[in-house]
Amino acid sequence: MLLSSRGRRIGGRVALGVVSALVLGATGYAWSQLSKLDDGLVTANVIAPSAQVDDEDSIPGEPLKVAQNVLLVGIDARTDAYGNPLPQNVLDALHAGSGDDGGDTTDTMIVVHIPAGGAAATAISIPRDSYVDIASGYGKHKINSAYSRGKNAAMSGLRAQGLSGAQLEVASNEMGAKTAIQTVEKFTGLTINHYAAINLAGFDALSQAVGGVEVCLKAPVHDSYSGADFAAGPQTLSGAQALAFVRQRHGLANGDLDRIARQQAFLSGMAKKVLSAGTFTSLSKLSALVDAVQGSVVLDQGWDVLSFAQQLRGMSSGAIAFATIPVQSLSLATPSDGDAVKVDPGQVQQFVRTAISTPAVQASGDDTGGGVKPVAATTTTSTPGSKQPATSTAAGCVN
Repeated sequence: MLLSSRGRRIGGRVALGVVSALVLGATGYAWSQLSKLDDGLVTANVIAPSAQVDDEDSIPGEPLKVAQNVLLVGIDARTDAYGNPLPQNVLDALHAGSGDDGGDTTDTMIVVHIPAGGAAATAISIPRDSYVDIASGYGKHKINSAYSRGKNAAMSGLRAQGLSGAQLEVASNEMGAKTAIQTVEKFTGLTINHYAAINLAGFDALSQAVGGVEVCLKAPVHDSYSGADFAAGPQTLSGAQALAFVRQRHGLANGDLDRIARQQAFLSGMAKKVLSAGTFTSLSKLSALVDAVQGSVVLDQGWDVLSFAQQLRGMSSGAIAFATIPVQSLSLATPSDGDAVKVDPGQVQQFVRTAISTPAVQASGDDTGGGVKPVAATTTTSTPGSKQPATSTAAGCVN
């Protein structure tokens, strides 16, 4: 694990990737300003050499030469990216409990595929409770546990090497990320070229930095677990409220699938807000985004995000679509993990191949006016009687 000297440059784009860094183009002015920011961001050696993209010969502004897959994860971590515990008052505000109340599972997993040319993107969500083969011989479990299983298994060996405290946390997080990446690769059939992760506090700070994001609910909700307490209709959320909106699953008819619809709607709204606010032409707004993710984001260490983002400038309106993998049941009884989401890896891999090979990305909803279209239909197949996820557009409302 290391601190990248280009961390602040990277941070601004990750804010938009876990929100839109991966799918938005920007002006040369914006990137030239970001390139002047020089502070630290945590990076990790988590991408296998065979999956790394050699972009040393890339010319700034030219389109991507090869297709790339990026794994975005939201980690239910009670530490920051440097391995230091989050203050209890922060955890309380986020309704996250203490360090003993879970954590280190990937509540959000999205694979973003960007084809050669960089003019379109497909973001595929994976339900956190999908019951899959976990890499490294851990057997079948919920996919969100891949990270924590890899991390916990590495702990004893790292302690034997003399690591402790924050150093132990950072090093074991790296092993957790590797296990999560390998599991997603095995499950989807895709090679992951880049990795970006954000923790609870980072999402809170990011949503505040952009001044909140407009969302819409079909009905009022009150959930003591996540802290979600919202009226029906459109509203602007930030901070702990935004986190509660994307984390709630209790009380939703389709559980995690409804939560995925919320996450996709929020990300689409975030991208729209960032672009319409003129963020890319304001150094102060860019700096606010960068500050929001410092200490909250981890990237793979070989990723030259500045060059990567410049190669996406050709991305046009409507060039990103969101989808969810097909599921067969939301209530699969498992030997040790409780109810899980039943999935067919072969069906999922066929779905993924079809989604990323579509000649033109088909996104639904109204144009955001800033280079990104809102949420596309969330797609599933099912056995009779299984529940299906809600779909939404930025102009519509979610459960």
